[in-house]
Amino acid sequence: MTVTVITLLKRRQGMSPQDFRAYYEGNHRKIGEAVLSGYATRYVRRYLTPMDGIDEPFDFDVVMEIDFPDEPTRDACFAALGDPQTLAMIVEDEEKLFDRSRIRTFTVTESASVMAR
Repeated sequence: MTVTVITLLKRRQGMSPQDFRAYYEGNHRKIGEAVLSGYATRYVRRYLTPMDGIDEPFDFDVVMEIDFPDEPTRDACFAALGDPQTLAMIVEDEEKLFDRSRIRTFTVTESASVMAR
């Protein structure tokens, strides 16, 4: 059974959406790939654009999704992320990119509807 974790992330104040995405994809993504390797089966960033075109300060900028094959693998990954050296590397880069006070992480429980065509 796949276990999905999502994290809602807000860019740091003063950073444009374009600079945020460029830094995330050019730098922070690579850290994610390195630390998730061997645990995660999927690592996706979904960048959010408000449908009304208004960038509100309370909005999030990206939904990060990580799939794990099972709960024990997810738990082992998060335990490994807690290693002091690994954590320090992640935090150092996050401070260049995110409003760390706004990071919210959730485990997803999915219910899908079958839609008529």
